[in-house]
Amino acid sequence: MATVLSVSGSPSATSRTARLLRHLDERLTRQGHEVIPLDVRTLPPEALLHAHSAHPAITETTALFERADGIVFGTPVYKAAYSGLLKSLLDLLPQYALAGKTVLPLATGGSTAHVLAIDYALRPVLASMGPAHITPGWFTLDRDITVGDDGSLTVAPASAEALAQVTDQFSRALGGRTTLLAATG
Repeated sequence: MATVLSVSGSPSATSRTARLLRHLDERLTRQGHEVIPLDVRTLPPEALLHAHSAHPAITETTALFERADGIVFGTPVYKAAYSGLLKSLLDLLPQYALAGKTVLPLATGGSTAHVLAIDYALRPVLASMGPAHITPGWFTLDRDITVGDDGSLTVAPASAEALAQVTDQFSRALGGRTTLLAATG
């Protein structure tokens, strides 16, 4: 199956965005894909502040992008745009870091006023980086994502169904199956 890089652009350690991505990572794994999670906030700050991409952490991150067949980008929406942290990373990657890749853009936010952030802010930047295909994305309201005291994640039924559909479409675009494999051990 395909290798998927799952990139969280949230600056928060308790991010709903990152938790939602890890939840979707599980679905993609059950569909037979190898999923590599990347929380941009864990990169050294000095790596993201470099005026060039020579920092070892950026070199390693670029290698992850090269290795991936598909990339899921998740970002919280701030002021109708994707996060500055994600922008910092995208700015340091090679111009065509997404060449030949299949991409799934996802966003979370507090208001439906930000629902177009994927199409008007994030998608054009991703398209400029040369992906083979950008599948339809999805915006999930913060209120539809609940984190339990034990760290478990619950997504409101309508959002969960929509997320399953866009994730499955992404999986099919990668040449994968959308039948979930039985969870093991």
